[in-house]
Amino acid sequence: MSLKKVALIVFLILLVDQVLKVYIKTNFYLRESIQVFGMDWFQIFFVENQGAAWGVELPGKYGKITLSLFRLIIAPVIGYYLYKSAVNHAPKLLVIALSLVFAGAVGNIIDSLIYGSIFSESTTSQIATFMPEGGGYADPLFGKVVDMLYFPFIQDAMWPEWVPFLGGKTFTFFNAIFNIADMAISTGVGILLVFNKRVFPQDEKDNKAAA
Repeated sequence: MSLKKVALIVFLILLVDQVLKVYIKTNFYLRESIQVFGMDWFQIFFVENQGAAWGVELPGKYGKITLSLFRLIIAPVIGYYLYKSAVNHAPKLLVIALSLVFAGAVGNIIDSLIYGSIFSESTTSQIATFMPEGGGYADPLFGKVVDMLYFPFIQDAMWPEWVPFLGGKTFTFFNAIFNIADMAISTGVGILLVFNKRVFPQDEKDNKAAA
């Protein structure tokens, strides 16, 4: 796959991710939700988190800065591997997967890196504004990641009584709230796992030769 196509994939993912995040950030109250096409199982639900993909968090101020710095280190590594894979004509699936992971990582880095500086705080009673006069709500690297995609396919279901620790309790599936960047990362990683033999064919050949 050519570098132009790689750049196009990354650009389109970042464009959609950031346009949607900025729209949600500047038009929704925190925790405001709407049903898409009137469907209970597809909602736009605005939340923010301090953490990695799918809302995973590291506690405390140092947890946030550690996670942000880790992103800033790992993204160039993924980007370099993506570049080398593209110029060396690696399997197309590998290049696509790396493009998705790289774009997703950069998308969430942008939130952490600059959103705290360019937006005011989002609350349940106040919609954020862009470039507020008093400055943003956080220093660089301490911005919150904007999430909004919510697919509660099964709501208020109950675990059977015989299930240990969970019996009789209600649950929602799928209850994670995420964004386009998270989807890109998960899809890329999924491709690497599911199509491992097609993505890394040389490894299989090397193993046969060694045998």
